[in-house]
Amino acid sequence: QVQLVESGGGLVQAGGSLRLSCAASGLTFRSYTMGWFRQAPGKEREFVAAIRWDGGRTNSADSVKGRFTISRDNAKNTVYLQMNSLKPEDTAVYYCAADLFGSRWSFETDYDYWGQGTQVTVSS
Repeated sequence: QVQLVESGGGLVQAGGSLRLSCAASGLTFRSYTMGWFRQAPGKEREFVAAIRWDGGRTNSADSVKGRFTISRDNAKNTVYLQMNSLKPEDTAVYYCAADLFGSRWSFETDYDYWGQGTQVTVSS
């Protein structure tokens, strides 16, 4: 069965950095657009960033542009989210998701598989 397992979350001070990883199994990873979403307490889940199946194109939310970078290693079936200059408002549970040949980056309903999430807490 398909599994997406996130790791790398934790507690960090404002201005710090974290690198999230999402290891995929049970699917043909190179065929999937991979996305990161997040959900803060009391808020709806929102798009953070996505990367096309071949790594040739990325997209990210305005709120994280210039601070977060998404990348992937198709040889390792892993997608990463490098988060720099973290702010308290980045505090959320971060989820990775997989969308078969997806092209509509931020459309949550397009994604076929989801991980369980990893908590990121940024203290002020």
